[in-house]
Amino acid sequence: MPSTKYAIKCPYPMAAEFIVVHNTANDASAMNEVSYMVRNNDKVSFHYAVDDREIVQGIPDDRNAWHAGDGENGPGNRKGLSVEICYSKSGGDRFKEAEKLAAKFIAYKLNEKDWGIDRVKKHQDFSGKYCPHRTLDMGWQRFLNMVQAELENLNEKKDGDKDKPSTWAQEAWDWAKSEGITDWTRPGDACTREEVITMIYRYHKRVVEDKSSQSAV
Repeated sequence: MPSTKYAIKCPYPMAAEFIVVHNTANDASAMNEVSYMVRNNDKVSFHYAVDDREIVQGIPDDRNAWHAGDGENGPGNRKGLSVEICYSKSGGDRFKEAEKLAAKFIAYKLNEKDWGIDRVKKHQDFSGKYCPHRTLDMGWQRFLNMVQAELENLNEKKDGDKDKPSTWAQEAWDWAKSEGITDWTRPGDACTREEVITMIYRYHKRVVEDKSSQSAV
């Protein structure tokens, strides 16, 4: 959002106190949702849009947004960090994947701010609107459980348990171990560039060896 449009889209400084979840009721990608929001001059705005592939930010975290429908001074609009989940109009696999990525992202923001699951709200809590509509249809507690599971994984890493892979990475980690691509240690640590190159090299070397073996046969 260019600062020239702050007066329309996000006029007030904000210290967020919670996260407000929405569904877009549309079938556009995250980038398209944000681009449209930035282009128009409507007093409607949101901080993040999440689709099945990426998270796109539209408003800085330290500015308010008009998303909760509870008025200029309502807590939703003035204290809530808004997250729009894409592809909710038609639903299906794209929406399910967008919801999964949104759960990961919300958990990341909770972890970043040292918040608990009680800081996750729905649009409905502030204006009564049935939103996030498809997430509500599928079960709000189900979605909160998804966020909680992701948050617990992050908290494990935050508490120093870097020798245990996250649940979502376990299958890939086991494969890399079996292929000799990693040294099996520090799954929760960041990699240096030389470590990344070494893992790529090991994988490349393994592929070349496999091809040589097949040619020999």
